Amino acid sequence: MTTASTFTARLAAWQSRVEEQLSLRLPAVETEPKRLHAAMRYSALGGGKRVRPALVYATADAFGVPESQVDGAACAVEMIHVYSLVHDDLPAMDNDDLRRGRPTCHKAFDEATAILAGDALQVLAFQTLAAGSGLPQDPHTRLRLVQLLAEASGTAGMAGGQALDLAAMGNTLTLAAVEEMHARKTGALIRACVMMGAACVPNLQAPALAALDQFATAIGLAFQIQDDLLDIEGDPATLGKATGADSARNKPTYPSTVGIDAAHRRVRELHDHALGALRSLDLARADLLIEMSNWLVLRRH
Repeated sequence: MTTASTFTARLAAWQSRVEEQLSLRLPAVETEPKRLHAAMRYSALGGGKRVRPALVYATADAFGVPESQVDGAACAVEMIHVYSLVHDDLPAMDNDDLRRGRPTCHKAFDEATAILAGDALQVLAFQTLAAGSGLPQDPHTRLRLVQLLAEASGTAGMAGGQALDLAAMGNTLTLAAVEEMHARKTGALIRACVMMGAACVPNLQAPALAALDQFATAIGLAFQIQDDLLDIEGDPATLGKATGADSARNKPTYPSTVGIDAAHRRVRELHDHALGALRSLDLARADLLIEMSNWLVLRRH
Protein backbone atom coordinates (compact mmCIF):
# COMPACT_ATOMS: atom_id res chain seq x y z
CA MET A 1 0.00 0.00 0.00
CA THR A 2 1.41 3.36 -1.05
CA THR A 3 1.30 5.92 1.75
CA ALA A 4 0.83 9.65 1.26
CA SER A 5 4.47 10.23 2.18
CA THR A 6 5.62 7.63 -0.35
CA PHE A 7 3.53 9.30 -3.04
CA THR A 8 4.89 12.72 -2.11
CA ALA A 9 8.43 11.38 -2.50
CA ARG A 10 7.64 9.77 -5.86
CA LEU A 11 5.93 12.93 -7.08
CA ALA A 12 8.97 15.01 -6.14
CA ALA A 13 11.19 12.52 -7.96
CA TRP A 14 9.01 12.73 -11.10
CA GLN A 15 9.01 16.52 -10.95
CA SER A 16 12.80 16.52 -10.71
CA ARG A 17 13.10 13.92 -13.47
CA VAL A 18 10.94 15.74 -15.98
CA GLU A 19 12.74 19.00 -15.23
CA GLU A 20 16.03 17.32 -16.13
CA GLN A 21 14.55 15.63 -19.20
CA LEU A 22 13.00 18.87 -20.45
CA SER A 23 16.28 20.70 -20.00
CA LEU A 24 18.04 18.10 -22.14
CA ARG A 25 15.48 18.43 -24.92
CA LEU A 26 15.09 22.22 -25.02
CA PRO A 27 17.45 24.24 -27.23
CA ALA A 28 20.41 25.77 -25.44
CA VAL A 29 20.30 29.49 -24.68
CA GLU A 30 23.71 29.87 -26.33
CA THR A 31 22.24 28.75 -29.68
CA GLU A 32 20.65 31.29 -32.01
CA PRO A 33 17.99 32.61 -31.85
CA LYS A 34 19.09 33.09 -28.26
CA ARG A 35 16.15 35.22 -27.10
CA LEU A 36 13.61 32.71 -28.39
CA HIS A 37 15.44 29.80 -26.78
CA ALA A 38 15.71 31.73 -23.51
CA ALA A 39 11.95 32.33 -23.56
CA MET A 40 11.26 28.64 -24.18
CA ARG A 41 13.47 27.60 -21.28
CA TYR A 42 12.09 30.34 -19.03
CA SER A 43 8.54 29.10 -19.64
CA ALA A 44 9.17 25.36 -19.46
CA LEU A 45 11.70 25.11 -16.62
CA GLY A 46 11.89 26.11 -12.99
CA GLY A 47 8.36 25.67 -11.71
CA GLY A 48 4.94 24.14 -11.98
CA LYS A 49 3.27 21.13 -10.39
CA ARG A 50 4.10 18.90 -13.39
CA VAL A 51 0.67 17.28 -13.09
CA ARG A 52 0.68 15.96 -16.64
CA PRO A 53 4.11 14.31 -16.68
CA ALA A 54 3.34 12.80 -13.28
CA LEU A 55 0.21 11.20 -14.72
CA VAL A 56 2.25 9.69 -17.54
CA TYR A 57 4.77 8.28 -15.07
CA ALA A 58 2.11 7.01 -12.66
CA THR A 59 0.22 5.22 -15.43
CA ALA A 60 3.40 3.57 -16.66
CA ASP A 61 4.31 2.58 -13.09
CA ALA A 62 0.92 0.91 -12.59
CA PHE A 63 1.82 -1.53 -15.37
CA GLY A 64 5.49 -1.94 -14.55
CA VAL A 65 6.82 0.14 -17.45
CA PRO A 66 10.11 1.86 -16.53
CA GLU A 67 10.27 5.65 -16.48
CA SER A 68 12.96 5.58 -19.17
CA GLN A 69 10.33 4.27 -21.60
CA VAL A 70 7.93 7.21 -21.08
CA ASP A 71 10.28 10.17 -20.53
CA GLY A 72 9.58 11.37 -24.06
CA ALA A 73 5.81 11.24 -23.58
CA ALA A 74 6.09 13.04 -20.24
CA CYS A 75 8.15 15.82 -21.81
CA ALA A 76 5.88 16.12 -24.86
CA VAL A 77 2.70 16.63 -22.84
CA GLU A 78 4.42 19.19 -20.63
CA MET A 79 5.67 21.09 -23.68
CA ILE A 80 2.12 21.24 -25.03
CA HIS A 81 0.82 22.36 -21.66
CA VAL A 82 3.47 25.08 -21.34
CA TYR A 83 2.85 26.32 -24.88
CA SER A 84 -0.85 26.64 -24.05
CA LEU A 85 -0.07 28.62 -20.89
CA VAL A 86 2.26 31.00 -22.75
CA HIS A 87 -0.43 31.70 -25.34
CA ASP A 88 -3.33 31.81 -22.86
CA ASP A 89 -1.50 34.44 -20.81
CA LEU A 90 -1.21 36.83 -23.77
CA PRO A 91 -3.22 40.08 -23.82
CA ALA A 92 -5.36 38.75 -26.68
CA MET A 93 -6.40 35.83 -24.47
CA ASP A 94 -6.46 35.95 -20.65
CA ASN A 95 -4.03 38.89 -20.28
CA ASP A 96 -2.28 37.51 -17.19
CA ASP A 97 0.81 39.05 -15.63
CA LEU A 98 1.79 36.21 -13.28
CA ARG A 99 2.39 32.53 -13.88
CA ARG A 100 3.97 30.07 -11.44
CA GLY A 101 4.80 32.92 -9.11
CA ARG A 102 6.78 35.00 -11.62
CA PRO A 103 6.10 37.24 -14.64
CA THR A 104 4.42 35.56 -17.60
CA CYS A 105 6.49 34.97 -20.71
CA HIS A 106 5.23 38.04 -22.59
CA LYS A 107 5.98 40.20 -19.55
CA ALA A 108 9.48 38.77 -19.05
CA PHE A 109 10.27 39.02 -22.78
CA ASP A 110 7.68 40.51 -25.18
CA GLU A 111 4.47 39.45 -26.91
CA ALA A 112 6.05 38.45 -30.22
CA THR A 113 8.68 36.33 -28.52
CA ALA A 114 6.00 34.68 -26.36
CA ILE A 115 3.99 33.73 -29.44
CA LEU A 116 7.06 32.23 -31.09
CA ALA A 117 8.08 30.43 -27.90
CA GLY A 118 4.66 28.79 -27.71
CA ASP A 119 4.81 27.84 -31.39
CA ALA A 120 8.27 26.32 -30.99
CA LEU A 121 7.32 24.35 -27.86
CA GLN A 122 4.34 22.87 -29.67
CA VAL A 123 6.48 21.72 -32.59
CA LEU A 124 9.18 20.36 -30.27
CA ALA A 125 6.58 18.22 -28.49
CA PHE A 126 5.75 16.33 -31.67
CA GLN A 127 9.40 16.12 -32.72
CA THR A 128 10.07 14.50 -29.34
CA LEU A 129 7.42 11.84 -29.96
CA ALA A 130 8.45 11.20 -33.55
CA ALA A 131 12.19 10.88 -33.18
CA GLY A 132 13.28 11.55 -29.61
CA SER A 133 14.65 9.26 -26.92
CA GLY A 134 12.88 7.89 -23.88
CA LEU A 135 10.09 6.06 -25.71
CA PRO A 136 9.39 2.60 -27.13
CA GLN A 137 11.05 2.25 -30.52
CA ASP A 138 8.00 0.60 -32.11
CA PRO A 139 6.83 3.03 -34.85
CA HIS A 140 3.17 2.12 -34.34
CA THR A 141 3.42 3.10 -30.67
CA ARG A 142 5.05 6.41 -31.57
CA LEU A 143 2.36 7.11 -34.16
CA ARG A 144 -0.32 6.38 -31.56
CA LEU A 145 1.36 8.81 -29.14
CA VAL A 146 1.39 11.53 -31.81
CA GLN A 147 -2.28 10.86 -32.56
CA LEU A 148 -3.32 11.00 -28.90
CA LEU A 149 -1.48 14.26 -28.24
CA ALA A 150 -2.68 15.89 -31.46
CA GLU A 151 -6.32 15.01 -30.73
CA ALA A 152 -6.02 16.42 -27.22
CA SER A 153 -4.38 19.63 -28.45
CA GLY A 154 -6.56 20.55 -31.44
CA THR A 155 -10.10 21.76 -32.00
CA ALA A 156 -11.59 18.64 -30.40
CA GLY A 157 -9.47 19.30 -27.32
CA MET A 158 -7.48 22.12 -25.81
CA ALA A 159 -7.60 24.69 -28.64
CA GLY A 160 -11.30 24.09 -29.17
CA GLY A 161 -11.94 24.42 -25.45
CA GLN A 162 -10.09 27.73 -25.34
CA ALA A 163 -12.17 28.98 -28.28
CA LEU A 164 -15.35 28.01 -26.43
CA ASP A 165 -13.99 29.72 -23.31
CA LEU A 166 -13.33 32.98 -25.15
CA ALA A 167 -16.73 32.89 -26.83
CA ALA A 168 -18.44 32.35 -23.47
CA MET A 169 -17.17 35.57 -21.88
CA GLY A 170 -20.11 37.58 -20.58
CA ASN A 171 -22.63 34.90 -21.51
CA THR A 172 -24.67 32.44 -19.48
CA LEU A 173 -24.00 28.80 -20.29
CA THR A 174 -25.87 25.63 -19.48
CA LEU A 175 -24.19 23.12 -17.21
CA ALA A 176 -23.70 20.79 -20.17
CA ALA A 177 -21.97 23.56 -22.11
CA VAL A 178 -19.65 24.35 -19.19
CA GLU A 179 -18.71 20.67 -18.84
CA GLU A 180 -18.07 20.43 -22.59
CA MET A 181 -15.80 23.50 -22.43
CA HIS A 182 -13.90 22.09 -19.44
CA ALA A 183 -13.61 18.62 -20.97
CA ARG A 184 -11.94 20.09 -24.02
CA LYS A 185 -9.85 22.89 -22.55
CA THR A 186 -8.36 20.94 -19.64
CA GLY A 187 -9.76 17.43 -19.54
CA ALA A 188 -8.58 16.35 -22.98
CA LEU A 189 -4.89 16.82 -22.20
CA ILE A 190 -5.26 15.19 -18.77
CA ARG A 191 -6.87 12.20 -20.49
CA ALA A 192 -4.08 12.11 -23.09
CA CYS A 193 -1.46 11.83 -20.35
CA VAL A 194 -3.01 8.64 -19.01
CA MET A 195 -3.71 7.18 -22.44
CA MET A 196 -0.19 7.98 -23.66
CA GLY A 197 1.27 6.22 -20.63
CA ALA A 198 -1.03 3.28 -21.41
CA ALA A 199 0.05 3.29 -25.07
CA CYS A 200 3.58 2.49 -23.91
CA VAL A 201 2.38 -0.68 -22.13
CA PRO A 202 2.96 -3.74 -24.34
CA ASN A 203 -0.18 -5.68 -25.30
CA LEU A 204 -2.57 -3.78 -23.03
CA GLN A 205 -6.06 -5.15 -23.58
CA ALA A 206 -9.21 -3.19 -24.49
CA PRO A 207 -10.98 -3.54 -21.08
CA ALA A 208 -7.97 -2.02 -19.31
CA LEU A 209 -7.81 0.83 -21.84
CA ALA A 210 -11.53 1.50 -21.36
CA ALA A 211 -11.17 1.64 -17.56
CA LEU A 212 -8.18 3.99 -17.84
CA ASP A 213 -10.16 6.17 -20.23
CA GLN A 214 -12.99 6.44 -17.67
CA PHE A 215 -10.51 7.26 -14.92
CA ALA A 216 -8.73 9.91 -16.98
CA THR A 217 -11.91 11.56 -18.27
CA ALA A 218 -13.31 11.85 -14.75
CA ILE A 219 -10.20 13.32 -13.15
CA GLY A 220 -9.73 15.69 -16.09
CA LEU A 221 -13.11 17.30 -15.50
CA ALA A 222 -12.69 17.22 -11.71
CA PHE A 223 -9.31 18.93 -12.03
CA GLN A 224 -10.81 21.89 -13.93
CA ILE A 225 -13.78 22.24 -11.58
CA GLN A 226 -11.34 22.28 -8.65
CA ASP A 227 -9.38 24.95 -10.53
CA ASP A 228 -12.58 27.01 -10.81
CA LEU A 229 -13.13 26.62 -7.08
CA LEU A 230 -9.55 27.62 -6.25
CA ASP A 231 -10.02 30.82 -8.27
CA ILE A 232 -12.71 31.67 -5.71
CA GLU A 233 -11.42 30.07 -2.52
CA GLY A 234 -7.67 29.76 -3.10
CA ASP A 235 -4.77 31.75 -1.65
CA PRO A 236 -2.87 33.72 -4.35
CA ALA A 237 0.41 33.20 -2.47
CA THR A 238 -0.09 29.42 -2.59
CA LEU A 239 -1.42 29.36 -6.15
CA GLY A 240 1.34 31.50 -7.60
CA LYS A 241 -1.20 33.56 -9.53
CA ALA A 242 -4.01 36.01 -8.85
CA THR A 243 -7.44 34.76 -7.82
CA GLY A 244 -10.82 36.15 -8.82
CA ALA A 245 -9.82 36.40 -12.48
CA ASP A 246 -12.81 34.39 -13.72
CA SER A 247 -15.30 36.63 -11.95
CA ALA A 248 -13.50 39.79 -13.09
CA ARG A 249 -13.81 38.66 -16.71
CA ASN A 250 -17.46 37.63 -16.27
CA LYS A 251 -16.42 34.17 -17.34
CA PRO A 252 -18.81 31.20 -16.96
CA THR A 253 -17.38 28.56 -14.63
CA TYR A 254 -18.76 25.51 -12.87
CA PRO A 255 -19.32 27.32 -9.55
CA SER A 256 -20.88 30.35 -11.25
CA THR A 257 -23.28 28.04 -13.09
CA VAL A 258 -24.40 25.69 -10.30
CA GLY A 259 -22.98 27.22 -7.12
CA ILE A 260 -19.97 26.44 -4.93
CA ASP A 261 -21.57 23.62 -2.93
CA ALA A 262 -22.78 21.82 -6.05
CA ALA A 263 -19.33 22.23 -7.62
CA HIS A 264 -17.70 20.59 -4.60
CA ARG A 265 -20.23 17.73 -4.81
CA ARG A 266 -19.48 17.23 -8.50
CA VAL A 267 -15.74 17.02 -7.80
CA ARG A 268 -16.40 14.31 -5.20
CA GLU A 269 -18.66 12.39 -7.62
CA LEU A 270 -16.05 12.48 -10.36
CA HIS A 271 -13.34 11.46 -7.93
CA ASP A 272 -15.39 8.45 -6.79
CA HIS A 273 -16.05 7.48 -10.40
CA ALA A 274 -12.35 7.72 -11.24
CA LEU A 275 -11.36 5.54 -8.29
CA GLY A 276 -14.06 3.00 -9.16
CA ALA A 277 -12.74 2.71 -12.70
CA LEU A 278 -9.22 2.12 -11.38
CA ARG A 279 -10.34 -0.52 -8.89
CA SER A 280 -12.08 -2.40 -11.66
CA LEU A 281 -8.64 -3.07 -13.14
CA ASP A 282 -7.55 -4.91 -9.98
CA LEU A 283 -3.97 -3.76 -10.48
CA ALA A 284 -1.35 -4.70 -7.92
CA ARG A 285 0.44 -1.37 -8.55
CA ALA A 286 -2.48 1.07 -8.87
CA ASP A 287 -1.75 2.85 -5.58
CA LEU A 288 0.22 5.68 -7.18
CA LEU A 289 -2.56 6.41 -9.65
CA ILE A 290 -5.06 6.44 -6.79
CA GLU A 291 -2.88 8.88 -4.88
CA MET A 292 -2.55 10.97 -8.05
CA SER A 293 -6.33 11.28 -8.20
CA ASN A 294 -6.46 12.23 -4.52
CA TRP A 295 -3.77 14.86 -5.03
CA LEU A 296 -5.37 16.38 -8.12
CA VAL A 297 -8.84 16.60 -6.67
CA LEU A 298 -8.00 17.60 -3.10
CA ARG A 299 -5.21 20.04 -3.94
CA ARG A 300 -5.18 23.62 -2.62
CA HIS A 301 -2.92 25.01 -5.37
